[in-house]
Amino acid sequence: MEHLELFFKSIFIDNMVFATFLGMCSYLAVSKKVSTAVGLGAAVIFVLAITVPLNWLLDQYVLQPGALTWLGPEYASYDLSFLSFIMFIATIATMVQLVEIVVEKFSPSLYNSLGIFLPLIAVNCAILGGSLFMQSREIETLGLALNYGIGSGIGWFLAILAIAAIREKIRYSNVPPALRGLGITFIITGLMAIGFMSFGGMLTGGDEEAKSEDQAATIEVIKEDVKKEEAKLKSDLEIAENTNK
Repeated sequence: MEHLELFFKSIFIDNMVFATFLGMCSYLAVSKKVSTAVGLGAAVIFVLAITVPLNWLLDQYVLQPGALTWLGPEYASYDLSFLSFIMFIATIATMVQLVEIVVEKFSPSLYNSLGIFLPLIAVNCAILGGSLFMQSREIETLGLALNYGIGSGIGWFLAILAIAAIREKIRYSNVPPALRGLGITFIITGLMAIGFMSFGGMLTGGDEEAKSEDQAATIEVIKEDVKKEEAKLKSDLEIAENTNK
């Protein structure tokens, strides 16, 4: 249940684009065609799925205060958390280089269409944000980190795929001249972000329901206690009356 909740939350509720507006440069620049958006989105999913678990391992066994105890008790006082940014970026850059080599080898047309934005995944704030959010939210296991990486990548993929499909269709619409291009794209992105905010009710609604059930159960217990006290008082009054008689 925890894996399923984290997966859907990272896609819809904590969507990298619509919730935190990370990775907007690539999102806006490579979303003119659906085919190009699909290629970049798949690359982002792959990079996030690899880098988030790898950076989780780095964080757990190297960077956190006392993480080096596995080397010996004399290393227990070491704190390398100040290296988080540079270590995370080094891992991301390595994986992006691997993706670039694979795409160039197997799909030269996609490689040419993505252009400079493929190597720029290394400095895409959505990729680094995935690792930093993983660290700040203190994700407990490697499996949850992998789940979060894949879910965040799918969320970014859906965002760029949706805007690319809309931008392809909107070419044939009568958009006011002042809003053509990035203007209307920003407006559509804002509207989609508002739409994605509604998914937050999937979790908060359940929490409120659980709270209501707990409150109802507490009220029932209080009512039972009151009834018992009333019955006890009546019994004491009857005993007192009989004694007076």
